[in-house]
Amino acid sequence: MKLHQFEDASQFYEQVKDYLLSQEALHSFLLGMCNILIRNPDRFPEKPYLATVEVDGDIVAVVMRTPPRNLLLSKIQDFVAIKTIAQELHLTQESLPGINAPTIEAKAFAEAWYSLTGQSYQLKMSLRAFQLEQVQAIPQATGCLRIATEGERELLIRWFEAFTLEALGSVEPGVERTVERHLQQGSAYIWEDKTPVSMTCQVGVTPNGARVSLVYTPPEHRRKGYGSACVAALSETLLKAGHRYCFLFTDLANPISNRIYQAIGYKAVGDLSDYSFTQF
Repeated sequence: MKLHQFEDASQFYEQVKDYLLSQEALHSFLLGMCNILIRNPDRFPEKPYLATVEVDGDIVAVVMRTPPRNLLLSKIQDFVAIKTIAQELHLTQESLPGINAPTIEAKAFAEAWYSLTGQSYQLKMSLRAFQLEQVQAIPQATGCLRIATEGERELLIRWFEAFTLEALGSVEPGVERTVERHLQQGSAYIWEDKTPVSMTCQVGVTPNGARVSLVYTPPEHRRKGYGSACVAALSETLLKAGHRYCFLFTDLANPISNRIYQAIGYKAVGDLSDYSFTQF
């Protein structure tokens, strides 16, 4: 069993793409990160960590990290790879804030990391990956979908902050840069019913699909179907643009959103876990 680290994102992607595409929805975040690193190598302030674990030349695990963010792991074919990855990272990384991976893989790595470092771990969020091929008809909310405009920058910043506060319990730094990027790319969408009432964004692409996230409706506009309509309309837009699939991740602690997305046509394909590690 051998861990092979890559310096070049394009070479890394060529090596791992077939492995990741075998479960594209579950790996859509890793595939999207590969796309970002290739197209915009200066996006992240620190050098990314890109690696595979191979047995007799066959990949059994894919590892990614863009510091200071969490480690990302693929589905793993041979769980001995967990120990190999943890030992390598213990030697090369000063610390890890957490791990995001399919559920079994995430727990196995958290336990291996604890045994090496003494850093305890806590389940931060349980996630479910969904995939859509065709949008199902839902009751139509009043209004329409459109791309967010420069004049809505401050509104988007407030909504992005409110989204992260609700989803993660805190407002992460860099919201202004994230909004700027979405405005430049035309990837932030508004549902408008005389005034803006909901938003969602396209946040990443894979060879066959696009990922939808940052779905937010202010409390005063909820229970009117705006969020569902917003996601359904963006999903339809992405499919018509040539994407075969749309992907999204949901918080399993939120049964309402899980039910809403399934009504639109999203089908569950697997679960992931997000663990945080105690920082010394």
